[in-house]
Amino acid sequence: MSSSKLKMLVISPHPDDSIIAVGGAIARFIKYGGEVTVLTISAHMPPLYTEEAFRITIDEARLAHLKIGVKNSIFLNYAALSLARMEHHELNNCILGVLHRVRPQILLIPFLDRHIDHRAVFESAMVASRSLGPKSYISLIAAYEVLSSTNNNAPYIEPNFVNNWVVDISDFIDIKLDALKGFKSQIKEFPHQLSIEAIRALALFRGSQVGIAYGEGLSIIRMTIPPELLLGTNTRNSTRK
Repeated sequence: MSSSKLKMLVISPHPDDSIIAVGGAIARFIKYGGEVTVLTISAHMPPLYTEEAFRITIDEARLAHLKIGVKNSIFLNYAALSLARMEHHELNNCILGVLHRVRPQILLIPFLDRHIDHRAVFESAMVASRSLGPKSYISLIAAYEVLSSTNNNAPYIEPNFVNNWVVDISDFIDIKLDALKGFKSQIKEFPHQLSIEAIRALALFRGSQVGIAYGEGLSIIRMTIPPELLLGTNTRNSTRK
């Protein structure tokens, strides 16, 4: 499938989620000519966080976006840890408005996981992207995993993340990790789950599941891509010498 004229929208509940989850896939998509918009829903806002924390995390996110090639960044700056208390229609409409403005063919959203903000964004993204009327431009919707949240769901009681799509990020792992290192306020020391070592290990594991060096796992929710578009577009190893 050629990405030369495709648009991708990545919805990130928090400033670091998109890079942790699909930073490599974003960098790869841009490398092959795609256009990516990252929509960040919430920020570290007072009173739970200081004004300084807010500025630091937004600046970290902007720098990370630049490092992986994202030119279109939208920050809504709702208060983190408060999205579940918002009126559902308000969050739905915010996401719907961005969808209509960007008109992406590919939509990546957080999995329905342990973090209450991730759950709220998942629910609203699913409502906003329903295959009705003018939103038919979306050909692929997939959910991504975020270490420290997605893997903490209660087994067999809550939905568990099972990837059925692995994006080869072998040529982009270093770009992703370099961007993550810029989140000095968020990235922790190993063996914390949000450490560079743990994030690399997950990419190594996801890649090993399909016989590649590094990968990012996603769960496809809806796909209407015509199969003929998949012909003759295997770029899996095209950047390797």
